[in-house]
Amino acid sequence: MKSINNIRIIPAIDLMNKKAVRLYKGSKNEIKEYGDPIEIAKEFSKYVDLIHIVDLDGAFEGSVKNLDVVKQIIQKTGLKVELGGGLRTFESIKDAYEIGVTYVIIGTAAFNLEFLEKVTSAFNNITISMDVENGTLKTKGWLENSQITLEDAFSIFKKYTNRFIYTDTNKDGTLEGVSLNIKRFWQDEEIIYAGGVSKKEDLKKLENIGFDGAIIGKALYEGKINLQELRGEQ
Repeated sequence: MKSINNIRIIPAIDLMNKKAVRLYKGSKNEIKEYGDPIEIAKEFSKYVDLIHIVDLDGAFEGSVKNLDVVKQIIQKTGLKVELGGGLRTFESIKDAYEIGVTYVIIGTAAFNLEFLEKVTSAFNNITISMDVENGTLKTKGWLENSQITLEDAFSIFKKYTNRFIYTDTNKDGTLEGVSLNIKRFWQDEEIIYAGGVSKKEDLKKLENIGFDGAIIGKALYEGKINLQELRGEQ
């Protein structure tokens, strides 16, 4: 779905212990539960054809934990899914595609360029998650700072894929809006934004920067942004 701002809207579902949750700035200590992820996905399917799912258990523990829930969402809603969180082995990526995931998202694993070349050669639609804090990338479920600048990493990663998710980890789950200091660092690659989107004006700001899509989580759950209203304003 495109909004009135002509940017793709991608609702988010974060999974932890088989439930839909949201974290504040990625912290396991600040969790809010929102219920059954399958029912939430069914509601999203009325307005969009693609959703963003993060297996938070997988992200923190290093291996996928909620693939069964993701499979049920795909089977029961027909939605396309982009999935991240703990996808750090060839086998786990293969398993995700086999259950019907459209885009597999890798973050920490992308820093292993031998692995990155292997999976991008074997599979289509590999998406690299660039989780940014103050200009540098975070890894291992945002627990560690890589000390690699966004621009340097992107110059390497774009040789392997043309689809990326840019997450402002300072904004994620905060409803604080989009940062004013984001500068376009890409050309014609597909770049999806995540982090702090809380109102329609944020979507316009992201479109003006040049983002192709916006992942929206907490703003939907808290009623700050309404998918039905966005669809009616296309």
